[in-house]
Amino acid sequence: MRFQCTDCGDELPIDQARNPYTCSCGGLLDIVHDFRSVDTDQLKREFDNRLSDRMSPYASGVWRYKELIHPLLPEPYITTKYEGNTGLYTSSAVASYVGIRELKLKAQSENPSGSFKDNGMTAAVSHGRYLGYTKFTCTSTGNTSSSLAMYAALSGSSSFVFLPERGISLNKVLQTLAYGAHLISFPGTYDDGIRFSELYSEALGLYVCNSMNPFRIEGQKSMIYEIAHQLRWQLPDWIVVPGGALSNATALGKGLKDLHDLGFIDKLPNIAVVQAEGASPFHEMMEAGGNKLKPQTNPSTRATALNIGNPPSWKKALHYTMRPNHSVTVSVTDTEIMDAKAKVDRSGIGCEPASAASVAGLRKLVRQGVIDKESTAVCILTGHVLKDTDAIQEYHLDVDTKGKFANVFHNSELEWTKIRQFVEAAQ
Repeated sequence: MRFQCTDCGDELPIDQARNPYTCSCGGLLDIVHDFRSVDTDQLKREFDNRLSDRMSPYASGVWRYKELIHPLLPEPYITTKYEGNTGLYTSSAVASYVGIRELKLKAQSENPSGSFKDNGMTAAVSHGRYLGYTKFTCTSTGNTSSSLAMYAALSGSSSFVFLPERGISLNKVLQTLAYGAHLISFPGTYDDGIRFSELYSEALGLYVCNSMNPFRIEGQKSMIYEIAHQLRWQLPDWIVVPGGALSNATALGKGLKDLHDLGFIDKLPNIAVVQAEGASPFHEMMEAGGNKLKPQTNPSTRATALNIGNPPSWKKALHYTMRPNHSVTVSVTDTEIMDAKAKVDRSGIGCEPASAASVAGLRKLVRQGVIDKESTAVCILTGHVLKDTDAIQEYHLDVDTKGKFANVFHNSELEWTKIRQFVEAAQ
């Protein structure tokens, strides 16, 4: 393993670069593995054997694939809550709504803190502990903070969370408070908090666990390893992922490259990265055919986890994920997101608004003819249905914002005839 700068290409030994993992040129550092000694067939057998593990670190859906994520980390430093191990569901109702032949939904929402962030956070906190840190930090609109607070508490460490005053979900903030994080609410945006962390975290003795931390990306690669493993190493035509900070998109592309280079899979699927229209700088760059992202100073979307105007991992996502002729980006409206969320919720799987962007984006790409109706796809659902209960109330119950697929209370006396009529009429 070694570090490599995503900007200038300079390399550093794995023990010579520390938080916040930026190169002297200002670029972000990436982790490069040397997999030349990896025996793919032996690893496949080992991964299968670990599926029956229940109590060791290898019972984790992340550390099951330790050899591809952080082979050098000593086991005693692994901080795990058996994250990963999330469901991969088939839903004919959501597939019909999208207009595609076969669709599976990867419910990263089933992680211990309720979001995909756990896949990466277990790796970041574990490595931080290995380096000797006991204080961890992040800037967050919600999911990152609750995940960090959980793992810090689990390891007996402390966490310091920088939280923008606006564009957040109270549910996630309360979860973060419950896990014992020290919360600093500040005026400004997510991007302001990131800049502060880059400048002052090391002086404050804080280990940064935002997606600029390359170990976050390594942990999040397990998402695609697990999908491939669940599908017996036969991936679908398309994988669709929401794009906020773009760490998930980066991890997806990087993990797929690992699997293909090592021979776990024989072909690479196409990738679609979905952003909300009010916070879509990466999509705007790709649509314009450029390679320089123009940050949005005032991002705005109801999908709070996507409310990021200057995604830290955009260069990594560009490098690993946006392969020519095999990857696309798309932006969707908040209305499209919330309608897709209603369909996912009604399927019995459920998700937060940002998760539903993947389903809304897939539907839009099918309707545009970019994705063929006979294709197969997996949509990544990134957060739990209860991560933003205000969004549920607004969509279903608020008069001014009630959605197209809103469900409602039925007011009735407990009288046999009235209830029977209601039950018989209901679908």
